[in-house]
Amino acid sequence: MMNTGKLAGRTLFITGASRGIGKAIALKAARDGANIVIAAKTVNPHPKLPGTIYTAAAEVEAAGGKALACAVDIRDENQVREAIQSAVAKFGGIDIVVNNASAISLTPTEQTDMKRYDLMHSINTRGTFLVSKECLPYLKQSNHAHILNISPPLNMSPHWFGPHVAYTMAKYGMSMCVLGMSHELKSLGIGVNALWPRTAISTAAMDMLAGEGNTKYYRKPEIMADAAYVILCREPRSTTGSFYIDDEVLNSAGVSDLREYACDPEFADQLLPDFFLEYDKAQMDKMTEAIKTPARNSDASSGNIAGLFAKIESLMSEELVKRVGASYSFNLKGKEAGAWYIDLTSGSGKCGKGQPQVPADATLTMDTAHFYDMFSGKLKPANAFMSGKLKISGDLSKAMKLEKLMGSLKSKL
Repeated sequence: MMNTGKLAGRTLFITGASRGIGKAIALKAARDGANIVIAAKTVNPHPKLPGTIYTAAAEVEAAGGKALACAVDIRDENQVREAIQSAVAKFGGIDIVVNNASAISLTPTEQTDMKRYDLMHSINTRGTFLVSKECLPYLKQSNHAHILNISPPLNMSPHWFGPHVAYTMAKYGMSMCVLGMSHELKSLGIGVNALWPRTAISTAAMDMLAGEGNTKYYRKPEIMADAAYVILCREPRSTTGSFYIDDEVLNSAGVSDLREYACDPEFADQLLPDFFLEYDKAQMDKMTEAIKTPARNSDASSGNIAGLFAKIESLMSEELVKRVGASYSFNLKGKEAGAWYIDLTSGSGKCGKGQPQVPADATLTMDTAHFYDMFSGKLKPANAFMSGKLKISGDLSKAMKLEKLMGSLKSKL
């Protein structure tokens, strides 16, 4: 997606812009010669997370834009107001707000402590509302005013609430701001929209959730940046109230080949779908078919659950326990119905029939045939979950880390 220069001289206030999707959007606009306000918390280098507001500002300047690094916790009204005032003093106004900052915890109700609940709602919903509200006086003065929230389309299916109701509520709060503000501000010519990825995006947050090593199944943040750029270049009076999906936006702009956005082009047809998007049966069958691999000779292929778990046990190690650090319970249905467990919380790990000695972080329920397919690499866990072949209760983020073990096992089957 080539830059057109349409954002030259425009001022963008972007929350969470020190890394990931926020920074990618900042750099895309900077190539037009835009002014970028980097409103984020990271001032000092983090041992596990790359980038600070200052390193991001340097990259913006190198890309051709002008930058203002603002240390902002968007839960703090005074810090938000000070950052906005600094932006107006430096650049003369604000044209575009990108509400990207977000907190995530994929935990069920009993496992969600109120501190984490408050964090998600204070950043996702309240922070988005606060930043939009405080920027409004300056957006009203702009002749190209946009608010873009990085949030999903509203989908009231219980499927998206049950596993992590607190997170869904907080994230949907951002989307409800789009729904309400687009209607409220339409007469003022301020465009308010949401943008969400079709697939998992390679960010530090994804690495923390699913662990490193799955990047080949993700797309780069640049796909979200290019899609955001298309939206933000459009006339705001006629571009408002929409819940956009990144690949659909790019297709509408004439970009049909999306392979360049894949972290690993060889896996461009095997990407993990993101949350909150519904897929019909044909779409799910296509995604499942894309990741099928030839079956290997093994105890699992002959239909022996005990043999499969023996293979799993042989692969356990202290290193794997350190990487995963979770306990799983499997409720298997069908031909070889029964309860099994994998405990990767201490020592070299344990597995076997029955329930784990420590409480399971996640319980996975599925048919034994699908279970074999999942552990042999024929069926990706995310696709099994999306299609209803796999049901998960408990900590979904811990369940996502189970793929590390599956990746090790499938080469042995």
